[in-house]
Amino acid sequence: MTRMSPDLSFVLTLIVKMAVTALFVVGATVTAERAGPLVGGLVATLPIGAGPVYVFLALDHDAHFIAQSAVASLAINAVNVTFALTYALLAQQRSLLVSLGLTYAVWIALALTVNSQQWSMLQALVLNVVALAGGLWLVRPLRHTPMPRQRPRWYDFVLRAVLVSILVGVVVTFSFQLGPYGSGLLAVFPVVLTSIILILHRRAGGKPTAAVMANAVLGLAGFAVACIVLHVTAEPLGKWAGLAAALAVSLGWSFSMYAARRLGIAV
Repeated sequence: MTRMSPDLSFVLTLIVKMAVTALFVVGATVTAERAGPLVGGLVATLPIGAGPVYVFLALDHDAHFIAQSAVASLAINAVNVTFALTYALLAQQRSLLVSLGLTYAVWIALALTVNSQQWSMLQALVLNVVALAGGLWLVRPLRHTPMPRQRPRWYDFVLRAVLVSILVGVVVTFSFQLGPYGSGLLAVFPVVLTSIILILHRRAGGKPTAAVMANAVLGLAGFAVACIVLHVTAEPLGKWAGLAAALAVSLGWSFSMYAARRLGIAV
């Protein structure tokens, strides 16, 4: 029997990884669109993009690689907070092109700055505390704009699937060259936030989409905690246990924020 070449095996595996992740993200973003700004923002910041990427990285790398990648993801999470905040402020009066364009200009500048140095866990934690404290204060008045009911079109699904597939393909393909730090940065590239903005701003308008991003800042606080948990558990407990613990923390955070809001507790 002829054995499959390593190159062909890698390509087929990569295609499967990209397809599975894309389907997962498409389903999650549809749920976010239909559930309103709070649930939309919380779901958008669940590890629906980064989680599958980390699983695929864990298939190819050891626990130390995963633990170090989590530090980079934590550092860039602070930049993602600024991404959501910048868009939420700009979209109140600006077009999609201007709002998203300027948001990415800010994100790229900050991401390059973050990427210019190696961050310790403590440094990345402090960076997130500063970004989240300012972000949560600034977006508080923007969280409650109602979301009109939307009916997704077929090309919306294609757009989301393509965006996520490209991210997964780049990270998995180049993770050995990028190392743990570069992979951790790319794993949390704001592809899910971008896809939601591209879809919703055109149909629902800037202010409802901004409300989703304003609530996403709250969700990113939970993602920060998940990164910390992954870093401290991946090596002593094993990479799979660490990933499971990080996922549980992220889900628990989003559920608790939703429950608190339903009970009328200010968060």
